[in-house]
Amino acid sequence: MAPSPEHDTATGAPLPPLVPFEQLAVIGCGLMGGSFALALKAAGLVQRVVGYARSPHTLARARALGVIDVEAPSALLAASGADLVLVSVPVAATGQTLRAIQPLIGPDTLVMDVGSTKGDVVAAARAALGERIGHFVPAHPIAGKERAGVEHASADLYRGCQVILTPTADTDPAYTERARALWQALQARVRLMAPEAHDAAYAAVSHLPHLLAFAAMRALAQQPQAAEFLALAGPGFRDFTRIAASDPEVWRDILLANAAQVRAQAQQFRAALDTFEAALDAGDSAGLRELIADASRVRTQWAAGAYSAAPSPQNPCTAPLSSTSPR
Repeated sequence: MAPSPEHDTATGAPLPPLVPFEQLAVIGCGLMGGSFALALKAAGLVQRVVGYARSPHTLARARALGVIDVEAPSALLAASGADLVLVSVPVAATGQTLRAIQPLIGPDTLVMDVGSTKGDVVAAARAALGERIGHFVPAHPIAGKERAGVEHASADLYRGCQVILTPTADTDPAYTERARALWQALQARVRLMAPEAHDAAYAAVSHLPHLLAFAAMRALAQQPQAAEFLALAGPGFRDFTRIAASDPEVWRDILLANAAQVRAQAQQFRAALDTFEAALDAGDSAGLRELIADASRVRTQWAAGAYSAAPSPQNPCTAPLSSTSPR
């Protein structure tokens, strides 16, 4: 049986009670930031939410939907007086955002992001936060929806999901524990990783798969018979290409930020594809069947929970409709 929200999701040990936050600043009031605000409100863990978004329309919608309580005219003023700050912007904008809010980060303020890459975010934080670098706990919730925007924010988005925290040597351990307790209070399953290990892993299981889906759709669309082919496509094509509908700006930033690890995974993919093509060229029926069987076996084991993070009715957001989109 899974531990309750009052117990450590890794060890099952009782957690100390989490003291509610007085003011949350959400920098970027989209799906991820909006869902975080709603989740804290639903859990009774925050008294007031102040939000800032680059788009005045998004900010007004967040206020109208009850996601935030107060609209701020800038990221800096949103952070003023906050004891919790969530930076929920595209990864390329993280450094600029952290520099903007640094002067008003309080002496006890916990600062987190929700970006899908971590090496670049950590480097940006070191350059931007100065003496407040110890307050920053990089975070990556493995959650999302196919449709982005504050209109789709949900208090349940993070329930049962994995949240990866990547503290560094600069991070004060007390802030890491506060971050862990907070996400666990939202009924997320928390895992700690080094930023480099995180980026290598998610290049394999998220970033390269997105790149392949984008490339497959482009390859098909450029053919003269594209419309005819698409008219014949079925559920398998739909499932394989679903993530190709992801936000272009978000995924441009992710792929560029983690380019070295994505290229390394692309080399692994090319080697595997070469093996399959060699079997086709040789007409090697038995060899081709064995290659397919190996892939099928690993996929079946993963889906059955052999690697602990597979989707299930209890933890559906380990297989979100789209990987993290901080809009």
